[in-house]
Amino acid sequence: MISMTGFAARRGAGAGYAWVWDLRSVNGKGLDLRLRVPDWIDGLEAAVRAELQKAATRGNVSLTLKVAQDEGREDSAFRLNEGVLAAALDALGRIEAAAMNTGVILRQPTTADVLTLRGVIDATAQETDPAPLRQALLADLPGLLADFHAMRGTEGQALAAVLTSQLDRIARLTTDAQRETATRATTQADTLREGLARVLAASDAVDETRLAQELALLAVKTDVTEEIDRLAAHVEAARAHVADPAPVGRKLDFLMQEFMREANTLCSKAQSLALTRIGLDLKTVIDQMREQVQNVE
Repeated sequence: MISMTGFAARRGAGAGYAWVWDLRSVNGKGLDLRLRVPDWIDGLEAAVRAELQKAATRGNVSLTLKVAQDEGREDSAFRLNEGVLAAALDALGRIEAAAMNTGVILRQPTTADVLTLRGVIDATAQETDPAPLRQALLADLPGLLADFHAMRGTEGQALAAVLTSQLDRIARLTTDAQRETATRATTQADTLREGLARVLAASDAVDETRLAQELALLAVKTDVTEEIDRLAAHVEAARAHVADPAPVGRKLDFLMQEFMREANTLCSKAQSLALTRIGLDLKTVIDQMREQVQNVE
């Protein structure tokens, strides 16, 4: 079983750059991918999106990639143009000397002021081919996805254990309901006999056909055999889904609706305080289980 909750982070370097991946996901009805990657790396987002679609089938998945140039890279975007810098400093010196000769005091320029002068930073160094970087990033991506899948698998194992425990509880309550139904049958028969005796004593003419129809209708309205059988069948189906390595979140979510429908019907037909309590306990466990199922891929 795979959970839709997961997280993975990874650092890497290559092609003169260093980068940090951040990948995380939470539950969702479908697959919603949100990517934040540098748009100047042509073709990267489409390639990463395609790999994520293979790695996950459901969940709100967000991926962030931060890329920076290595400090020791020779063609760094901050490489100085030594010739232009020397000319700029010489011009600043002559300007300061001329100002002093006229009695004008100038504020001393800062390093930032000098760097903003046109040509001091070699802008042509920034125009690099992103293809080697894209290849390095895509080669590093499988490691990130492996860590991501491993964490979702670990979370899935924990979910499977919780769901199995809840299914055990539902199975025990179903058995209790079956046992209570047998006890209720004896009580109902006695109650029915007493009521029938009162009706016969109060009336000289009783339509036997109508009486038989009413008794049959009453028996159908209070019979919970089908509900108990379906609850047992749902438990077995859910156990099979929990053991299935394929994505089963949608199937389990539908099965939770069927569980709740049978529990509601059981309560409405209970005609017994003990059976009603069992039905309410079933509804509580099923509701708790439904919350856990929302995290299953």
